Amino acid sequence: MNLIEVTTPAQVKEFIQVNVLINREDPNYIRPLDKDIYDVFDKEKNKAFRFGEAKRWILKDNQGNLIGRIAAFVNKKYKNKGDDIPVGGIGFFDCINNQEAANMLFDIAKNWLTEKGMEAMDGPINFGERDTWWGLLVEGFEPPLYRMNYNQPYYKNLFETYGFKPFFNQICFGLQVKNRLHEKFYERHAAISKDPNFSADNIKISNLAKYAKDFTVVYNKAWAGHGGMKQIEERTVLKMFQSMKAVMDERISWIAYYKSEPIGIWINLPDLNQWFKYLNGKFGLLDKLKFLWYKKTKRCTKFVGLVFGIVPEFQGKGVDAYLIVEGCKLMQRLKIENGQYIVGKPIYDKYEMQWIGEFNPKMINVAESLGTQRTRKLTTYRFLFDREKEFKPHPILH
Repeated sequence: MNLIEVTTPAQVKEFIQVNVLINREDPNYIRPLDKDIYDVFDKEKNKAFRFGEAKRWILKDNQGNLIGRIAAFVNKKYKNKGDDIPVGGIGFFDCINNQEAANMLFDIAKNWLTEKGMEAMDGPINFGERDTWWGLLVEGFEPPLYRMNYNQPYYKNLFETYGFKPFFNQICFGLQVKNRLHEKFYERHAAISKDPNFSADNIKISNLAKYAKDFTVVYNKAWAGHGGMKQIEERTVLKMFQSMKAVMDERISWIAYYKSEPIGIWINLPDLNQWFKYLNGKFGLLDKLKFLWYKKTKRCTKFVGLVFGIVPEFQGKGVDAYLIVEGCKLMQRLKIENGQYIVGKPIYDKYEMQWIGEFNPKMINVAESLGTQRTRKLTTYRFLFDREKEFKPHPILH
């Protein structure tokens, strides 16, 4: 077997190709957009390069066939609650079902991270934001959501045989949109609706600047300072909204207000992979036109939860239930007649939330209170370079 560092444009393409070759016989596999992978390793596009660096390798057999790949990252900003040592990351791991091949890939990453002063490695993770390419799929091998890791079931064994241990589990939740919510949601909605100071609005594409401003207020109050989350700037959010414009469905993203001040956000998108699966990883001009055609002609059956949060001073007061039921007025075509909540014909069949860490029991409870089922589990693994050091999983957030 031959390990090769990725340095040339041809090798960059081979790095992408490994993932396709390993998964090509799997009917649930959806090829990621090449550009999304390229962007992770592009110094102009990935701001993580301001705080660290990344390296990639491919593995070939003696006949020159591609049989594996891995990336390793160091990032000064990467830190988890309770960490007392510097931790690097590995990601974009793919490999044939061969422990020796996997060990070669893990070893090269470990050696490079050791040279960079790291004392452990987490993986598979992303070089950048945690909402994409994070965790190893261990349960729920169904078509992946957009920019979510998908891998073969035997990967779990490759990681654990090498010595990786689960650092934390990531749970996705889903439900049938046609189902009624638990009655307590309607009770809380009815109670809050009596106060005219409360209102909710769905995000309109014609006024993205206003909603970006409102989103920023809620996000910074609800998340900044928690688990390493930083303040987000309004212009960053506006840019994000504008980039999502072509795929947004105005009916499924909502903001709650009290006296016209934003207090809660619920942001969702259609399951983009239901359209991207036809593009075979390409997203040039012609592919974008194809995408718009599929979007127009093929109904998307699932929408995906990206962000849900209430500002601290309104948490525990029923605003979460109020916001969800307000959203259901369009999502489920919900009608309220004589105090009765009547579910109509929903605009999507299924709803799935992006993952929640098991270390966050409060959010797990919120998800389960909706009447959801667990749809998939991913695991973020950790490998300590000092094999005598005590392993500690991610601490529980209280």
